[in-house]
Amino acid sequence: MHIIHLGQLSLSIKKGFTTGAIALLPFTFPLAYADDNTTEIETFVVRAEAFKVATPTQETPKAVSIISEHDLKVHAPKKLDEAMRYSAGVTAQSYGADNDTDWFKVRGFDATTYLDGNRLFRDGYYTWLLEPYGLQQVEIVKGPSAILFGESPPGGVVNAIQKKPTATPQGEIKVEVGNNNYQSLGFDISDEANEAGSVRYRLVGVMNSSDGELDYSETDRFYIAPSVEVDISDDTMLTLTGSYLKDDGTPTNGFFPASGSLIDSDYGSIDPSTNLGEPGYDTYERTQISVGYLLEHDYNDIWAVSQKLNYGYNDLLLRSVYAFPNSDASASELYRGVVFRDGTNQSITLDNKAVANWYSDRAEHTLLTGIDLQYHKTEGEEQDSYSFSSINPFDPEYGEYTPLDSANNIDREINKSQASLYSQYQIKFDEQWVALAGARYDWTNTENKSDKGNQDESNDDGQLSLNAGIMYLADNGVSPYANYAQSFEVLSTIDPSTGELYTPLEGEQIEIGVKYQPDFMDGYINLAWFDITQKNALVTNPVNWIATQTGEVQSTGVELDIVAQVTKNLKVSAAYTYTDATTDDTGGQGTQQAGLIPKHAASAWIDYDTALMGIPGLNVGTGVRYIGESKDSPASSDLTVPSATLWDMAVSYDISSQWQAQLNVNNLLDEEYISSCDYYCYYGQSRSITLNVNYRW
Repeated sequence: MHIIHLGQLSLSIKKGFTTGAIALLPFTFPLAYADDNTTEIETFVVRAEAFKVATPTQETPKAVSIISEHDLKVHAPKKLDEAMRYSAGVTAQSYGADNDTDWFKVRGFDATTYLDGNRLFRDGYYTWLLEPYGLQQVEIVKGPSAILFGESPPGGVVNAIQKKPTATPQGEIKVEVGNNNYQSLGFDISDEANEAGSVRYRLVGVMNSSDGELDYSETDRFYIAPSVEVDISDDTMLTLTGSYLKDDGTPTNGFFPASGSLIDSDYGSIDPSTNLGEPGYDTYERTQISVGYLLEHDYNDIWAVSQKLNYGYNDLLLRSVYAFPNSDASASELYRGVVFRDGTNQSITLDNKAVANWYSDRAEHTLLTGIDLQYHKTEGEEQDSYSFSSINPFDPEYGEYTPLDSANNIDREINKSQASLYSQYQIKFDEQWVALAGARYDWTNTENKSDKGNQDESNDDGQLSLNAGIMYLADNGVSPYANYAQSFEVLSTIDPSTGELYTPLEGEQIEIGVKYQPDFMDGYINLAWFDITQKNALVTNPVNWIATQTGEVQSTGVELDIVAQVTKNLKVSAAYTYTDATTDDTGGQGTQQAGLIPKHAASAWIDYDTALMGIPGLNVGTGVRYIGESKDSPASSDLTVPSATLWDMAVSYDISSQWQAQLNVNNLLDEEYISSCDYYCYYGQSRSITLNVNYRW
């Protein structure tokens, strides 16, 4: 078996370069077969960048899921949360289909989104959206990850990798249409910029428009992302990246009352496409810009250093009307509120790291050390009105409302800064034992002020985060492991009971698992048990609805991942997750099952190449997603959300060496279901159909 490391497609393009390539997925995908008389398979190994050191995933005592560029092409997601629907440990789209926010939780908690290892900061409604067509890989690092990234939630890190220049020139033009009036035109071009090939570029772009899941909602998008790689010398490379995204439309606000959606109402059911907002008044505009560079240098045979800088700019105008739920089944009118945000957030991240790799008689040693600086600022105007108007959800009429008065807008400025020192040492002993230990110290400063609101609060925090892991690499491919990791999350909101900023949330995880790569099949089986506890969690007082930090949230569960190339033409992947997420934010009812998170979730996907059936070029994929029962937020009700089983499919056909067509259908049977409830209830995404035609060269 030949292993081809994708240096041509990653930041480690130069011989001996180590700082850009991070982890190796222990599954190898077939590229070609020599002939019918040999079993030798030429394969490549998928790389991930989130671990910051070049260690194979099979030799890393931590659970990671990789969504490859191939997976992204097969499933053709329109949003980042759609791309993670077949990943173990991930609860995707729990709030239904939303056109202005990606919704996902990992192991029962929020997870932080990164682009090429750069934090995409989020403050309330100010969020980042990523265009899946511009990505070549998505990495899900599960559980607390403070040692690598500092301040972040305990669910983990979702690191999206932007498409970069390829060593071999290539190009693609894609035309796509679908239901909900979906139309899209995309292009992806990569080539050399000089005769020597030492300068390479890639340009990716998308223009699309679509109606939303709700009546009278829609989005128009324009996206373009250039990147350039420059081989400054044999030991030094510079990568420049940028992206621009513009969304313009009406927000999809899927907040429904339980009465009429999850439970019966005297007036029947609310149609899932009902817009309870105000279409002629609601507005959603977003402009995102990201620019940065990565400078890498092999200092000698042992040390490699790199510097990564990124600047992000996000401008948001959001005015969105929503309805308040009513538990009275005889109610035919719902009161409505409105949220208004008009502002920007900007961020600068700078990560300087050094990696040393050396050998002694019986061991391989890897040392990671670095200095990480981050700064984030959100500023703008905001207004929240809780008495906007009313609406009949069974027979909505629009236009009866009083617009917000801009004189009531409140200014808001939030500043967050982080300076960090981190280091991790890893040893591989006698080719069978792997152990690592790391520590990081973060200094954080948070400010939240409003002149009109008469608020000016700040907080300085210092946090030491630790992690440790051990793994045994058995000769039969079985690799048991255990790890311990910590996290902390800085809150930028003010505690109404004290008038001061909330203190950071603290998380810790114990994980025990087995990674198995059998020699009798091309694939892997990964099993992990985890236990995550978050302290200083917010608990809402049912009397005054003020949230105080007196709670604890715990999530314990099991994840199973299976990927197998059963035959040359058949690939099977499956995932199962059991999550017991509990909280004491229950309105004084003790510890209860947390809302949103199903205890059981499972998925399976099959890819079949019909070449052996005499139909070359035809690939058929089909998958099933099972979303188990979940609970409403226990502070709101004891309602149970029933399970749902969804069927997806993808069929592609190579018309010629350059032309390809692909059909994707998600929720094939158009199952109507509630994805979750959390005070409100949310309908899951309805059937989506897309057909694309690609021309490649």
